[in-house]
Amino acid sequence: MATVNLLLHPVRMRILQTLVGAGELTTAQLRERLPDVSPASMYRHVATLTQAGILEVVHERPVRGTVERSYRVRQDEALVDEEARAGMTKDDHRQAFTVFTGAMMADLDRYLSRDDADPPHEGVLYRQGAVWVTPEEFPGLVEELEELVARRTGHTPGDGRIRHIVSLALVPDKTTGGGDQAP
Repeated sequence: MATVNLLLHPVRMRILQTLVGAGELTTAQLRERLPDVSPASMYRHVATLTQAGILEVVHERPVRGTVERSYRVRQDEALVDEEARAGMTKDDHRQAFTVFTGAMMADLDRYLSRDDADPPHEGVLYRQGAVWVTPEEFPGLVEELEELVARRTGHTPGDGRIRHIVSLALVPDKTTGGGDQAP
């Protein structure tokens, strides 16, 4: 599992989000999707993620005297595990959540900046809901949500499929009194 600082760097987070569900991409393709990231920064962060085992090289081919590599995310390594989360301070969580939500905002902004963006007809959706679960039920909820998304991640482009980014944040809301109260 990766460290918090490794994964939650803003540029590395965006690289990972771009690769997740996209299959494999070259650095040049990543740069096309993230044009605001300088080439030097892109290569440096891709190298960092590859050395850490979070990205893997899938293909290599010679191109004009150099080697072009295609990368994909190793999902099992692209997680901040429970032990690492347990060691995070409250400020670490604030910083991590800021990077996470900033990356979501950047994804939406990139989409809305396109001339052909049509949010009402292309499934743009942002919602928040509340569920009441016991501490014992909570791991089951997380597992169900992860399984739901995982069932769709094996699909590839084609057959009219459009990549959708699914982001999830679970935050306890203790301001409501919690306990066994009815909603």
